[in-house]
Amino acid sequence: MPSKYPDTPNPTLPISYCPKPPPIFVQIGINIGYWEPYALTDITRVPYCMVNMGVQMSGANTQRIGGRVTARDSDSSDGGFYHAHWYKYPVIYWLQLMQSTACMATDVFDVAYMTEIDPLWDDDELSLILNPEALLFGNLVAQLACVPEALLTSTNAALPIDALFWCLGSQGSAYPLTGTTNYRDTPIQAATLLMEKLNYKLHRQGIIWETRGEDGAICYQYPDPILPKSRYRYQMSGPIPDAAWCHPYTTTTTLWEAGHDNPVTGDNFGFVQWRKRNCVFL
Repeated sequence: MPSKYPDTPNPTLPISYCPKPPPIFVQIGINIGYWEPYALTDITRVPYCMVNMGVQMSGANTQRIGGRVTARDSDSSDGGFYHAHWYKYPVIYWLQLMQSTACMATDVFDVAYMTEIDPLWDDDELSLILNPEALLFGNLVAQLACVPEALLTSTNAALPIDALFWCLGSQGSAYPLTGTTNYRDTPIQAATLLMEKLNYKLHRQGIIWETRGEDGAICYQYPDPILPKSRYRYQMSGPIPDAAWCHPYTTTTTLWEAGHDNPVTGDNFGFVQWRKRNCVFL
């Protein structure tokens, strides 16, 4: 069933034959692809502020406040630093919308990742352990190559260009994979950039695995150290929810961010992440 949002390719064949251990050997199933709400993400200037849960936890480094790096309101290009949290959010499993365990995440709700305890998140140089290729793309020529993607995704009607893996469209550069932003046009733009960077980081660390909408490959899940941007969408869950529509990764926030920032609590945001899942319905 098509939607108004751009979609990734699905297998050309309706049926797959997936290898299985003896005594089954081969199992036949129907190829399907759908978008699932699979994770919640907090982007916050206050350590241990669980935006999607609505609580403030105590911690050893709660004094390390993030947000904008300077107070020069006339300059929108200041960078910033934020912490992030990633929650498992298996809504499809909770609601039992799928009866095939091969086609849904069967985890429980869990706070699976917190950057406050990750020494790489606040150290750009140390993070080179994870992303040494950042040295190649930290220049003007490499960033100019991101302009086509920024233009393409400026209308909320196109998928990002996966081949430009170092680009995150209008949000900025994907590197370094830390909580630092070198450009902070608006708080929501910076938060969206870091939400996408955190997803990339979790892929690089092997925490998130991917599926593929290709004949044969659809039977398995794979580690993918390069973020497949086209297989992700997001929507804001807080402080002011944006439930009316989803946005493909790298889409400019100018289209929707007006009226979604809280000037009182400022710079603390929650997101729902959607992922394209291709699988064999057994």
